[in-house]
Amino acid sequence: MRVTSRIVAAFAIAIAIGPLATTSANDVGRWTPEFAFKVKRVTQVRPSPDGRHVAFVVATAAMEGEKSEWLSQIWVADADGRSAVQLTRGDKSSTAPAWSPDGQWIAFTSARGADKDAKPNLWRIRIDGGEAEALTEEKGGTATPRWSPDGRRIALLVTDALSDEEEKAAKEKRDARVVGEDVKRLRLAVVPVEKDADGKRPLRRLTSGEASVGNVEGPGHFDWSPDGKWIAFDHQPTALVDDWPKGDVSLVEVESGTVRTLAATAAAEEGPLFSPDGRMVAYQASDVPVRWGGASRIHVVPVGGGAARALAATFDERPDLLGWTADGTRVIVSETRGTVGRLTALPTDGGAGADITPADMTVDAAALGASRGIVGFTSQAPDRAPEAFVAELPVGRVSVATTTGAGKRTSAPRTAAGWAPVQVSHVQDLPPVALGRTEVVSWKAPDGKTIEGLLTYPVGYAAGARVPLVVMVHGGPTGVFVRSYTGAPSPYSVAGFATHGFAVLRCNVRGSGGYGREFRYANYKDWGGGDYQDILSGVDALIAKGVADPDRLGIMGWSYGGYMTSWVITQTKRFKAASVGAGVTNLMSFTGTADIPSFIPDYFGGEYWDAFDTWRARSAMFHVKGVTTPTLIQHGESDRRVPISQGYELYNALKRQGVTTKMVVYPRQPHGIQEPKLMLDAMTRNLEWFDRYVLGRAASARN
Repeated sequence: MRVTSRIVAAFAIAIAIGPLATTSANDVGRWTPEFAFKVKRVTQVRPSPDGRHVAFVVATAAMEGEKSEWLSQIWVADADGRSAVQLTRGDKSSTAPAWSPDGQWIAFTSARGADKDAKPNLWRIRIDGGEAEALTEEKGGTATPRWSPDGRRIALLVTDALSDEEEKAAKEKRDARVVGEDVKRLRLAVVPVEKDADGKRPLRRLTSGEASVGNVEGPGHFDWSPDGKWIAFDHQPTALVDDWPKGDVSLVEVESGTVRTLAATAAAEEGPLFSPDGRMVAYQASDVPVRWGGASRIHVVPVGGGAARALAATFDERPDLLGWTADGTRVIVSETRGTVGRLTALPTDGGAGADITPADMTVDAAALGASRGIVGFTSQAPDRAPEAFVAELPVGRVSVATTTGAGKRTSAPRTAAGWAPVQVSHVQDLPPVALGRTEVVSWKAPDGKTIEGLLTYPVGYAAGARVPLVVMVHGGPTGVFVRSYTGAPSPYSVAGFATHGFAVLRCNVRGSGGYGREFRYANYKDWGGGDYQDILSGVDALIAKGVADPDRLGIMGWSYGGYMTSWVITQTKRFKAASVGAGVTNLMSFTGTADIPSFIPDYFGGEYWDAFDTWRARSAMFHVKGVTTPTLIQHGESDRRVPISQGYELYNALKRQGVTTKMVVYPRQPHGIQEPKLMLDAMTRNLEWFDRYVLGRAASARN
């Protein structure tokens, strides 16, 4: 079979662009797993309506005593980067900052309060400080506040709480559940900012019935009309993740609660945003039929009725809609392009899009301010931890404060188009550590496809030296490795392996996002085929280049990356060690137990009972006989996406054959490890595993 053939080392590797990071090991410290948890997470960068300030969220790893969580707090900075202050504090996280129209208040969600089991509720706080004030007391919790244009109300999403009868049944232990039923929906609601004559803030739900504005994975999207009379929102039939392909967009009249459909076709529609004049709504719509591989375009539709119209296709055909420009002639979208996040302006007349951001700066988690001319985002690089930035858009310009004198400006490049980002956060107070140099590399797969990845050299690498190599495979499979900071926490730490003397190859195999629709769909009906060849040809290219030692190879990956890792060890003995994280090991039993039962049937063109031989042929568990690779298995015990039984299947099969294997179960964890202490455990175990079985180093004492 083609999927098991060995690739000869004849595919030359090409450096796509110059080195991205050069860090000398001289006069700097050594990276450790503990260092990774000094790196803060910076997210949700939100410019104020007047463009003078920006709010952002900083999460810090809390690991003292019994604590093991990421604690998030809201900060506010001047848009010129001169100063920033922490706005919220306490032992509970505060997230989702939303500016009032006058820029004097920030609404946010937090589970703060006396009840340790409290759900996140809506709060507000003045930007000049003071005590936060609770605006809701919803038992099911709230999410994503948005102020009305006049500042008198806040729209938000509210999760249905248990009814009194359900709570009573739970206490009396007669709370049997029917699968797929009674899944709590998310409702669109509004709450007044000020109290009424009775000292209350009555919350009013605008949606009801079966539809859910979002699902159990997260909230949906909604937007106020400029006159405050309507809210556009997306919804799906239930709150089950597997129902996302049935998403539609509707309008609700705020005063009456009357709902009318705006976009409801066979496509999956989401993310509605009003135009500045309120006459149009832009939204994202998938291809038909809806596929998990994902392909979508931005559409615009008249609010008053009429046919929707598709805008020009973007490079990757997976645009994330940020908003309209102030003049209403374009919409701004974000999208991954190779290993970098980019912003693009799409004309609403259907013309071709124009890139806003440069090819050498990654723009993550972007959000357009209410002025429609300023964007907030985070940016990072392999040698630079993430920070918050703002930039004036080169299209639809508005005035923004600029840096003068001693103000701090980012060192990010300025393009000829006028892109001039300003760094507004400086929260990464990190001691200097040596990080391996990272560069973008590409090579040819056996079928001629160009495959790209990120290569990180060992710390202190001497040109021409052959070194041990570990290959990382991302999840998805539509995920993509981008130019993220290598020193951050991860089960598979790039900085950690570089510090231990490994080169690290992060492969963006076929099926990855960021390289266009054709490339993303190239692994349909072919998991374990072309993607497997992409990995081996990348390894062979690095061997041919004189970097990788063919006798010291390892491979690892989480989710789909875990699928590929489990598949690889059943197809070749080239790798001396492997680590399978939350991996899909049996396509059939995965589909029968996961929360997304439509996923594999989409990729493989039908149900397994109609194509049993194909599903079996591409499942690692049906090729597991004869595996010899020492394999570490890591899995979250509460994983609904890839149930832990997938890990147990592989573990027991390897153990019964006498293969060196270890399975580590992480209590309470879903598909990704959330708790810092458990992340530290996973990271450390992976470094020890590859040290021992690739390098032959003794492992430290550990259970």
